[in-house]
Amino acid sequence: MQITPAKELSPYIKHYLFLESEGTLSKKLRLFSDGNTGMVLTFNGNLISNADGIRTSTYPNSFLYGQVSTFKDLYLAEKTSIIIVVFQPYGFNYLLGISANEIREDIIATEKIFGSKDSLLYEKLSEQSDLKTKIQILNNFFIEQATKKTLSNESILHPTLNYILKNKGAITVNHLVKHTGYSERHIERIFKECIGVNPKKFGNIVKLHFFLNLLKYKSRQNNITNLCYEAGYADQSHLIKEFKKYTGITPTQYLNNTNRLAINFMEIRSQDTPMSDLYNL
Repeated sequence: MQITPAKELSPYIKHYLFLESEGTLSKKLRLFSDGNTGMVLTFNGNLISNADGIRTSTYPNSFLYGQVSTFKDLYLAEKTSIIIVVFQPYGFNYLLGISANEIREDIIATEKIFGSKDSLLYEKLSEQSDLKTKIQILNNFFIEQATKKTLSNESILHPTLNYILKNKGAITVNHLVKHTGYSERHIERIFKECIGVNPKKFGNIVKLHFFLNLLKYKSRQNNITNLCYEAGYADQSHLIKEFKKYTGITPTQYLNNTNRLAINFMEIRSQDTPMSDLYNL
């Protein structure tokens, strides 16, 4: 289930995502970039970073993830509840005052950022079964963090992001220079600090997700080739190359071989294996 945070948190947090797994079937989960960073909390079970049977390492029960260039695979083999806090593209930097570039391609235990407050948050959430209470706990925690921060670079960042979104990611850095009046070097510095990626890469991610939204509501009469052109790709081969770079699979595999828990978070199965009981609460 996707839940909007308290209104005062909208500059920092896009939404909360609540997921549940009821069984013990092994699940291969894949996270790929949507232009946002996030925080993941797991309860009862663990998320595993590999499943080769030789070396098994688990992620912390509570961790932050930065911008990812391609995708990250995680494995789950127990009954588990998962809460994902999805930040706005600039949310990590604005909320915590830490450069988003510092956690790019990285996963950090939230304890290193929040200290003892992290343990208290985790404990409060683990004691609750009521969804509304969990949401209130999350809202209270992040409101407390947000009241201590001041927004910087807002005058350039927000108009630039809106311009990229309005144009569905189909922009060049020269477009941004003309639109903002700032130099290419200044714009790139702001993006790396606040978002964690440069404007071109962020535009490519926006473009991919515009295609994914078209794909989500695809009619039988509308094939992938038509959607490819509508999203601004030169041809289908270019689309597939970009799609595989970010997700590791083709658009057809995304449609037919995944249990999509969020637009950029999915369970992957082989053609012979049915989907497990992991679901969006």
